[in-house]
Order: sequence, then C-alpha cells, then structure tokens
Amino acid sequence: MSTRRRWLALMLVLCPVPIAVETVKKFSVVVDDLRGANTIQAAGTMVAPRDSGAVEEIPGRQAILSILRKVNSYQLAHPVLEERQSAHRSKDLLRRPWPRATWYTGVMGVWKATKDSSFLEQALDYGRQLRWQVGEEQVGANRLFPIQIWAELYFAKMDRAMIEPSIVWLSTPDPLSPAGSKRWYLDARDSLKEHPVAYVDSLYGAPALAMLAQATGDKKYLDIMNSFFDDVTGQLFDQESGLYYRDPSYIGQRTTNGKKILWSRGNGWAFAGIARVLEYLPKNNHSRQRYVDIFVRQAGELIKRQGADGMWRANLDDPNEFPDPESSGTGFFCFGLAWGINQGFLNRQEYLQAVRKAWRGLTQNVSPGGKVLWGQLVDDQPRATARDSTHEYVTGAFLLAGSEVYRLAHAK
Repeated sequence: MSTRRRWLALMLVLCPVPIAVETVKKFSVVVDDLRGANTIQAAGTMVAPRDSGAVEEIPGRQAILSILRKVNSYQLAHPVLEERQSAHRSKDLLRRPWPRATWYTGVMGVWKATKDSSFLEQALDYGRQLRWQVGEEQVGANRLFPIQIWAELYFAKMDRAMIEPSIVWLSTPDPLSPAGSKRWYLDARDSLKEHPVAYVDSLYGAPALAMLAQATGDKKYLDIMNSFFDDVTGQLFDQESGLYYRDPSYIGQRTTNGKKILWSRGNGWAFAGIARVLEYLPKNNHSRQRYVDIFVRQAGELIKRQGADGMWRANLDDPNEFPDPESSGTGFFCFGLAWGINQGFLNRQEYLQAVRKAWRGLTQNVSPGGKVLWGQLVDDQPRATARDSTHEYVTGAFLLAGSEVYRLAHAK
C-alpha cells in the first residue's frame, strides 16, 4: 500500500468528520488492507479477523438460488462416471454411490430450504433409478449415504417403499451390516492393513440412522448410530486440536513443517454429518449433548483456521503444506457453520462473518458455466488441488452450504 493510501485510511479511521457515503465505500477497501496488514499469521497463511467489516453482506435469496441452480445444472450436464457404463445403468450407479449420493444430499438440502420443486423431482428420479437400494459398497458405512436421500424423500412423500430396502439391509446378517457385525462400519478394503480401521468419512453416513429412527419410530437405529459414532470418534477425535484425524494411521504423523495432518474434507464429513444428525436426533436422547459438544468445539477450531479468502486449505493444521484453496471442505464447513447459526447452536455475532467469507470464497470459485473449482479429488489425506478439479461430492457440499446460507439471507 502506498504512503498516500495509508495516510488517507488512517485519517478516515481517526477523524470522524462527515464524509459522503460513496467516499466511505471507496476507502473501506483501504481500511481493510490496513487491518489485513496487521493480522496475525497462523502457519504462514493469513487468517482474517472475525470482526472485519470488509466482507459484503450475504446476497439475497434469489441470487443464492440462481447460483445453486447453475451449479446443479452444470453437474447434471457433466456427470462423473467412475465405472464403465453399460446397458445396465442403474447397476453401475449402485457399485459406488457415495459421491453421487453426497451430491444428492445437497440437492435435498436445497429443496428443503427453497421448496424449488425441480430439486425434489431430480432426487425422486435418482431414487427410481437406483430402486431405493443401499448400493454395493464394500464398506458398510458408505451404504448409509444414499439412505439419507431415501429417508428425506420418504418424509416428503410418505411412501414406505422408499425406505424398505434400507430397513431390510440393516436387519439382514452380513459382515457389512449391524445385524451381522459389531463393527460393520470399519474399512477393511485395504489388504495392506492388518486390521479394519475406523475412518472419519464414515460419520457423514450416521444421519441416515437418525432419519430411519424418526421414520419408523424404532429407537434401535439410534443405538446403532450412537455406538458407531462413539467408536469412531473415540479413536479419531484429537482432544488437543478439537478436530478429527482421517484414520488411526495419521495419529502422531507430522508434515515437513512439523504440523499435524488434519484433513480438511475429513473434518468436513464429520462436521456436516454431526449437524445432520442433530437435525433428526431427539432432544431427549442421552447422547445428544455429546454431539453438540463436539460440533461446537469443531466450529470454534475451524474459524481459527479459515483463510483470508474465506476458504480452508487441505491440511487444517498446516495450510502452507498445500496453500491452494479447497472447496469440498470449505463447502461442508460453510454449511455446518450456517446451520449452527440457524439452529441456535452457534452465536450469530461470533460466526456470521466466517459464513459470509466462506460463501463469498465458494461463489468466487465457480466457473462461468457452474463448475465448482478447487475440489480435492477422491482421497484419504490432504493433497494438492488443481483449479479445475471437482467431483459430484464437491457439488453436494456447495449445495448444502447454499441451502443454509439461503436460510440466513433476506428474501430480496
């Protein structure tokens, strides 16, 4: 910043003389530059002050809905197909449904917030394609991902057929179901691992069990969910940082900068998953306060690690390791923080600025065609992102974020 601009900004702050509104607007950027220049840097990446007034207000609801439609339309026109397509399309979609199911949790989130019927019809069409099945994932917890959509569609249509296959799977003895294995939710796919391991991504599936408990009135699903959640959290939640490791192999590891390896999207899976659990978990459930405590602790730690551009980096504890923004974790964090404000779990004054910054960062990283940029590809740890990298779960995180920001926004 030039000496002249610094002097003008200082005069603006210290001398409360009448100034035209337009002049104030012009100099607000200068004042923000001064604030930013004095912001304490954490691990080499500037963290924006929570009380900064430089971020514009949340756009009106019509503007938010417009970009949500744009992003969703892009994904519809550019599906990510990880399996070779065949004549049996529904079978292909069942082999690995979690990325698309995550997208559709966002689709349902937008419908619930906006009541735009096109999103509901899109989700219903997806359910019909998969015949309401849980999929063929070889990790039990991943089969919970599509169940969330079927359950939320059940609440909209009250059609038992939408959740019946899920109920049957959960009650059928199998190594990948709670009826057949005590720790059915562990990841046993890697032949190099001596034992199946807990992984934080699995917690995004937990809300399905709370939804089924509400849909059926059967509390056994809550017992299954609480046992699952407590086991995974007990192994992976780091009390010192208030955040999750991706799986036990990262506990004790350090980056070349001596920092912990705390994966952004991994924590996003947990943070968004807990918010969605709390939406359906009865207020009198004995485990509810545990979810609340972890959610609030995560929220407080996350805003400390938010970048000045509103985005989070792939490694939450070492943003310098991979300094480019990462949009899937950011989308989940924006969703969870906005949801927490909307539901009264998080103080509006303390957290609203972080949501504003995150939403601005996300929307500034959408291509003109609607592609959400800077999304880390399928992985299990922090890695570098590329500007054009994305996936269907990246779109899902963006839509979820937008659904809660929409609720925060004024109807203008």
